Amino acid sequence: MALRWCLRGLALGRAIGSSSSRLQLQQSTNNALFSARSLPQALQWWRSRADAPLPPSSPLPLIHLPPPDESKHRGSAEGDPLTFSAFSSSIDEVEVAKFAAIADTWWDSEGPFKPLHSMNPTRLSFIRSALCRHFGRDPNCAKPLEGLKIVDVGCGGGILSEPLARMGAVVTGIDAVEKNIKIANLHAELDPVTSSIEYRCATAEKMAEEEQTFDAVISLEVIEHVSDPAGFCKSLGDLAVPDGAIVISTINRTIRSYAVTIVAAEYILGWLPKGTHQWSSFVTPEELVLIMQRASISVQEMAGFVYNPLTGEWSLSDDTSVNYVACGIKRNP
Repeated sequence: MALRWCLRGLALGRAIGSSSSRLQLQQSTNNALFSARSLPQALQWWRSRADAPLPPSSPLPLIHLPPPDESKHRGSAEGDPLTFSAFSSSIDEVEVAKFAAIADTWWDSEGPFKPLHSMNPTRLSFIRSALCRHFGRDPNCAKPLEGLKIVDVGCGGGILSEPLARMGAVVTGIDAVEKNIKIANLHAELDPVTSSIEYRCATAEKMAEEEQTFDAVISLEVIEHVSDPAGFCKSLGDLAVPDGAIVISTINRTIRSYAVTIVAAEYILGWLPKGTHQWSSFVTPEELVLIMQRASISVQEMAGFVYNPLTGEWSLSDDTSVNYVACGIKRNP
């Protein structure tokens, strides 16, 4: 029964959600999705079948980005919500506590991180292709990333760091949750290839202050959990060498993403603990492109991750209405 409602929801989400093409900035579509007139009707069906929190019922326009003013700190009365502060931390203590509570389950493929485990091959496929194109590598060889210095920001238990190391990369994994780092270290020691990964309990801001630099910076499903997306993105850019690659994945802020990632995944199917995601913290492709541009990162490609509930598999798509990933290049100063 739950699967039937989920499939209905996916169909409803597809009907009311927008199908975004690569790097197409569609403000009119998003404004329509967030209009007060469309929300009650679109969400009434979901509310009747799951005790899920509703998105705001008031109009929710796109966030507008005025010219940056680094003298303003995020959270101040006058500060632009997407203006970064060079020396502030983007850590959200509430989000850190959520993931610390389930840190022991990182390597349980049927546990709370099941969606990430099932998505991992598709995420790695995009990363391998994008990095090989940029660095002129052969994606079909055994170790296409050999010798590349890569940092995995928000590495969790290391489910992305380990396959990157097996592809030949010199990997550093960082996470704000100390328990995650302990879990990652213990698991990496089980394989001589992955035992070379350097794990640190640190933030992107801290690494940037230490002037650490890498050929590629990867941060997947993290930016929607930080308190300062722009500041976080600037730190990711600071960690990349000139002409280095930055890969960011996140969740779009659409009605369809609310239906799929919150109502279905958290409240109907129980794939994730309730409260894992906050719909208002999701980042649209338009916002991500602007944030990355402000951080001196030029977005080169973008793709969506689409889940097939019948096969249980993910695939790359031009549909960025729910999960999506972007790859950008650090511009020379």
